[in-house]
Amino acid sequence: MFDALEAKLKNGRYVSLETTPSHSASFAPVIDTLEALGLPERVDAFSTTDNPLAKLKYNALFAAALMQQRFGKPVLATMSMRDRNRIALQSDLLGANEAGVRAILALTGDPAKNSDQREAKGVFESDSTLLLDIIAAFNAGTDLEGKAFTVAPQPILPFAVVNSFARNPKSLYKKMAKKVEHGAQGIITQPVFDLDNAKVLLELMEDANRRHGTSAQLVLGLFPITKLRTAQFLDAHVPGIHVPPSWLEALGGAKDADDAYKIGFDLSKQLFDDIMALHPKVHLMMANQFEVAAELLA
Repeated sequence: MFDALEAKLKNGRYVSLETTPSHSASFAPVIDTLEALGLPERVDAFSTTDNPLAKLKYNALFAAALMQQRFGKPVLATMSMRDRNRIALQSDLLGANEAGVRAILALTGDPAKNSDQREAKGVFESDSTLLLDIIAAFNAGTDLEGKAFTVAPQPILPFAVVNSFARNPKSLYKKMAKKVEHGAQGIITQPVFDLDNAKVLLELMEDANRRHGTSAQLVLGLFPITKLRTAQFLDAHVPGIHVPPSWLEALGGAKDADDAYKIGFDLSKQLFDDIMALHPKVHLMMANQFEVAAELLA
């Protein structure tokens, strides 16, 4: 399963779909919805988020294992540095490994001050490069301290993330290069909304690989927008994302909600098609609006 995932990531068309577990003791409703919409047949992989915005959700590793068991598709399980120290990270990775969860998306994580758990405190022992270093050690058969495991873990495919936009592209390059240097094989961007933006990111990725002698793959994030309010929020309040004025103007001119949906979907579909023609490696971020994903991938 993961050999095929790595081959598609490096050599072919690759489309993954993000899922966010809910504030619930069951992940089954999400899995059932994905199946009912036929999405497992339309994507190469899924991902599970790890308590985004520091809000309590169902565990990403368990969710990934359940999806893999149901669909036979690889799942990228997100792990955040916010909630675990290096002992917990390694322990969770060992358990997940035996359960077959072997694609890990390393994140530093959103600040704990945003949490719905009022007394929560962030761990943040380091940034996501520590988790990438742990994965590199595991892939060499040892823990982070270099002690060999009695039974070595199965190989882990490490992913990382990067912003999609910055006024100074050098800052994006530095983050890409740092994560490539620490072993990330896939770099997933924040959503892009402009083809020129995508081209800049691809050039930066090429430069980072050339500098480090690596072959990490860039996966361009896409977030279909069907409401003006969503576009305005992403552009104004989410660091590292830029929604072009043309999108805001088009959505702002909608006659009603249905018209806004059509305008936003058409813009998103055109961008999806253009990016797949340019660089067919995309990660869809849908905020669990899986019906939109099904329409986009139809």
